[in-house]
Order: sequence, then C-alpha cells, then structure tokens
Amino acid sequence: MKDDILHNWQKKSTEHQKQYKQFLNRADKNKVLKQLPALHEAAFEKINCLDCAACCKNYSPRFKTPDIKRISKHLKMRESEFIETYLRIDEDGDYVLQVKPCPFLGAGNLCSIYEVRPSDCERFPYTDEDVILKRQQLTLKNATFCPIVYYVLEKLSS
Repeated sequence: MKDDILHNWQKKSTEHQKQYKQFLNRADKNKVLKQLPALHEAAFEKINCLDCAACCKNYSPRFKTPDIKRISKHLKMRESEFIETYLRIDEDGDYVLQVKPCPFLGAGNLCSIYEVRPSDCERFPYTDEDVILKRQQLTLKNATFCPIVYYVLEKLSS
C-alpha cells in the first residue's frame, strides 16, 4: 500500500493489540473523539475498501429489524423468507448471516444491496464514532482484519 504505516499492517496489528488495549483503557474520550473525523478521513484516502472487503468475507453484521424490513422489501421477499434464506440467530441473540462470505458480496468486492445495506455495514469500521472507545473488544478485533481500524489506532496511540 501507499503508506509506510500500512506496510505489514496485519502482523503489526497483532503485535500491537496489548498497546491498543492499554491506550483505549486510558484514552481521554473527548480528545480522541476530536481526532477521529480527520483520522477516519485520512485512512479512507489511503485505503480502498474494495481492495480488501475482509469484513464482508469473514464477518457478519447484525441485521436489526429495520434492516430486515428494508432489505427484504428491496429483494421483493417476505421478511420471514429473507430470514429463513439468509440469517440465523447468534450466541448474542442477534440475526447474522448464515454463511461467509456475505451472499451479497459480488464481483470486484461490490455489495449487491449497498443502497439498503444493514446499518452495521453502513457504519463500519466505526472509526468516526465513539464505538471505537465504547466497544473496545470489537475495536481490537476489527483492527486485526481492517486496515482502516489499524491505521486509526496506530495514529491515535503513537
């Protein structure tokens, strides 16, 4: 990739997990939240999600009721049919995809339901919102497969 910080990022992300956890635990919330918009934008300028799509290939978003209603309508399916065809309930009681990669991931890593995608997909990787601090376990996991989360954590914690 174009930036030295991104060279070998997956290996470095794994090695830096403890450092990230310590940073997130002691971070000044207001200071971090002020930095996020610029770091989020900088990360997206350097990293093209369509080059990666690791999130779509390896993980499932939660499908909340509004997501299910919107997507099933878009696909011209009954909600029950959509749920039966694509979803299962996970250990947290959330609807998630039955299979990986995401069945809506198409050629060139494009999403076939992009305009009606789940809110989790729309918000991912959460690098411009307080989720990065509030859900530390999720942030740490996301840093292991998403170069954008890695980039933002590296810039914040350095």
